[in-house]
This record gives sequence, structure tokens and C-alpha cells, in this order.
Amino acid sequence: MAKGSTLRRPENDTSSAEFAALLDESLGGSTSFEGTVVKGRIIRIANDFVTIDVGLKSEGRVALREFANGGAAEVKEGDEVDIFVDRMENKEGEAVLSRDKARREEAWTVLEKAFTDNERVMGTIFGRVKGGFTVDLSGAVAFLPGSQVDVRPVRDVGPLMGQAQQFQILKMDRRRGNIVVSRRAVMEETRAEDRTRLMGALSEGQVLDGIVKNITDYGAFVDLGGVDGLLHVTDIAWKRINHPSEALTIGQSVKVQVIRFNAETQRISLGMKQLMSDPWEGAGAKYPVAFKLKGRVTNITDYGAFVELEPGVEGLVHVSEMSWTKKNVHPGKIVSTSQEVEVMVLDVDMSKRRISLGLKQCMANPWESFAETHAAGTELEGEVRNITEFGLFVGLPGDIDGMVHLSDLSWDKAGDEAIRDFKKGDQVKVKVLDVDIDKERISLGIKQLANDPFEKVGAVAKKGDVVTVIVAGIQDSGIDVTVQDGIPGFIRKTELSRDRSEQRPDRYAIGDKLDAKITNIDKASRRVVLSVKAREMDEEKKAMADFGSSDSGASLGDILGAALSRAQKKSDEDEK
Repeated sequence: MAKGSTLRRPENDTSSAEFAALLDESLGGSTSFEGTVVKGRIIRIANDFVTIDVGLKSEGRVALREFANGGAAEVKEGDEVDIFVDRMENKEGEAVLSRDKARREEAWTVLEKAFTDNERVMGTIFGRVKGGFTVDLSGAVAFLPGSQVDVRPVRDVGPLMGQAQQFQILKMDRRRGNIVVSRRAVMEETRAEDRTRLMGALSEGQVLDGIVKNITDYGAFVDLGGVDGLLHVTDIAWKRINHPSEALTIGQSVKVQVIRFNAETQRISLGMKQLMSDPWEGAGAKYPVAFKLKGRVTNITDYGAFVELEPGVEGLVHVSEMSWTKKNVHPGKIVSTSQEVEVMVLDVDMSKRRISLGLKQCMANPWESFAETHAAGTELEGEVRNITEFGLFVGLPGDIDGMVHLSDLSWDKAGDEAIRDFKKGDQVKVKVLDVDIDKERISLGIKQLANDPFEKVGAVAKKGDVVTVIVAGIQDSGIDVTVQDGIPGFIRKTELSRDRSEQRPDRYAIGDKLDAKITNIDKASRRVVLSVKAREMDEEKKAMADFGSSDSGASLGDILGAALSRAQKKSDEDEK
């Protein structure tokens, strides 16, 4: 029948007439009701189809599954149902009906009221589309954006699919058939209620279940059900954890204890390790001083390395306790993270929960080993490893160094002059002078390999002797000379001559020979002090004694001339 035609009512069917009257009433007397929901009666169920009479000239058929609504269809013949009239008749003359569309129209009416009253609605997530999901709201299909699924990102929506749950309608347009819903809005509102309830009942020491919400460098935020608490990285476990991600993952369920709670700021500090036994209990008895054991390097710093002795118990190997010989070296060049090492317990401070460990104590002390095999006086050879302003450092067996002080380089040279004869990398012979194990010092000598030439001074010359010396150096204060067999000597400027005009060091050149009197032998400075002036005065006295005085008629010039002529003649004979 065409749209707008008069409905046919069976004349001999009283019930049909009554039903038609009801239908007219529901339609407000309209005879054209395509696209509307009407009342219909089920007259037959067969072959998975339900035949329904809605008072039109012909019945319509609806698939039985449209009455299932997610389960078994619970309808029977004679039931009155709401049905949507798609068309009054098709080419076969049947009315085109739909139970799904009727349900959808019913749902829209209910949803519009809920939207107006800002009420929650029940729905089921049943599909995935671009940007979100589809939700069945009792027949009406709504769109759920991905950002509105939960208060935090959800990686797997599978457990939410097919589950009846509450949603909040954000926007709807019946003309366009658009509905946008949010599950997040419902959860936030619920969480606010839970937060108020939880904060009122919260207390320190309380044990709660939570879910890891976020992970940062310093800890993790745990959702306690409407309120977040901070689980600091140091409170996750007794053992060292460099980053919270080593022990936790987002979405992980955890059991935590409330450590601190500030009701005013609503800040909650949580702990996990507090629910575990403290491994430091009894650590003092378990790790006595001098006890050796193996551990794993967990962290390396500029000042040392942390070694885990057992989960939750770490000790520090200070950089000074890492190697006997490698000084001023970064700990990372001696050990590596995760390396297993043997250590010795040096100290345990239970109040500060600190254990001091030593790495080098588990190795042979090279200073002790050297002292056992190289007593004072031992001669050996080594490489010059470094040259400083106060001496040489020479490499010795055991990868240790000994020092040759400037004063022990040469018998006859000092300071820069003595050290100038050596360069880095030279192989030198040395003599062990002293080994100080506690201070880790070995004193070496090079000049001690030869006899001290100054020891001969008593045999070749003594105080008061007049000796021939060779000029070895010119200074403003005097001249350096060499006495017999290389013995060093010095003549001060004022002792170069009786005559003040002749007291000039620049009168001499290196290599010149002259006679001088030994006035002192200074063993402390290892130097012979001489005087030309004293020699001249002695010669004058002797000349006066040999040739008489000026009172006998001889002049002083005659006496000195004769004496000098005689002395010169003797000197010439000695040189021949």
C-alpha cells in the first residue's frame, strides 16, 4: 500500500478491530506511519522468523535473532511487542518491520533524557573503529574515543569488550545519528568519591593494594584507587635500584605500605621494601672485620665502587682501598659494573648501615713482598718513570716505584746539575737505602753505588796543608775548586788574595791551577774550605823567619822577593 493510504481492518475479527483502534490511538489518527514505532502482536514463530501483525493489510516478518538481545530469544505467540515500520509493504506485499530499529528508537528517547539530566547510561563495547571503539547503548550505537576509555592509557581493551558498564554521554545528535560517550568521565567521578573516602581512612603504616601509574627517574606513582602515592626509588627494595623501571612496569599491581601521610597537602609516601625483612639485621655478626668474601659491583662513582654482598646489603670500596699501586686512577679503570670481586671487610657501622670494604687487601702487598726480597743495600736496575724537582722515580719489581732523592744522585754534583744527567725511560742502577711499608715508600740511591770520594780527604790532605787545586766553577762569592781525587773545595772571594784589588773571582778561568791552604774540612757540607790569602800570609811569615827582619837592614821587598823567587823555582821543579 502506498504511503498515506487507508489501513485495512478485518470486519469479522473483533480482536483485530480492537488492535487497529489501539494502533490508531498510538499514531494519533495518522494513516501513514512508515519510520515510526508501533505495537504489534506475534502471531507465529517458525523457521527462525517471527511473523507480526501490526494492523496493516499484510503481516511482516522479523528475524528471531533480533529478539535475542545478546541471549536466547524469549518471545512467544500472542506477545505484544514494539516494532519499527520500515515500509508498509514490499514487492511481495509484506510489511517491512524491524525489532532492532524499534529498540534503537526506544534507546534514543531514553538516551536523550539521560543526556538532558546528565545521568550515566549502561552500554557495552563491541567493536573497534579508527580513533576509538563502538558502544551498544541498548540498541543505539555510540562512539567511544580512545582518550575516553580510561584515566590512564590502556594497552589492552580486550577485557573491557562485551562487559556491561556505565558511560557518560558527551554529545548526541539524533538527526545525524551521532552519540559520543566517555568511560573516563565516569571513572574520574568515581575516583573523586573514592579519593574522599580513602583520604579519610588513610593512616601511616597501612598496607594497600595499588597499580603503578607512572614511572620517573626518582620513583613511581602508584594509584591507590582515586588517589596517587609516591613510591621513591630507595623504598622499592632493600637492594640498590638505579632506576625504578628495573623493578616496576606501568600497570603492575603492587602491595605497598603508607610510610608518611600529610593530610594538608594530601601527599602520600609509599614503600615496598618495608613489607620485606630487613637484610641489615644481624649484618654486624655476619660480616666481621677482616672477613673476606665475594660480591658483585653494582655502582661505580668517582670516589669508589659499591659492592653487593647480598640482596639489600652493599659495602663501599673507597678508591684508596682498590689498588696498592694504581693511585689517582678512576675506579672504573680498575673494576666494572656487575663484575664479581673478592673484598675484605674493613669496618661495619650498623647505626649508619655502612660497610667499608677493601679490594687491595685481598691481594699481596707489593711493599711487603719487596721488603722481604730486597733488604737495604740490595742493588738492582730499573727504568726512570718520572723526573721531579726533588728527584727520580724508578720502577721496581711488583709494579711499584722507588725514589732517588736529589741528594742521592751524585757525590760531586748537586741540584739541577745532578739531575740533568738523567731522562725519562733511562735504565739506571740503584741501591736500596730504606723500605717503609706503612708509608709505602722505598728510598733508593745512585751515588751509593760508588765510594764517597770525600772519605779519602783525610788520607790525601788535612787541615793546614797547602795543596794545588783546579778551578771548577766561578761564582760571585768565590770559586769552586777540585782538590786531589775529585774532592770538592771552595775559596771565598775574600780569601783569593791578601791584596784587596786581587780578590776578584773573574781573574780565574775554569781549569786554572793554583795553590791554596786548607783552612777547614766541612764533612756536613762535604766540602774543603781553602784560602790563597792564608797561604800567602804563611809564606810571608816563613820568609821573614828565613831571611831576617827589616831591622837587620833588609827591606820587606827584598825579603819577599827572595822568598817568592824561591817558591817559584820550587813550583817549576815540581811541574817538571
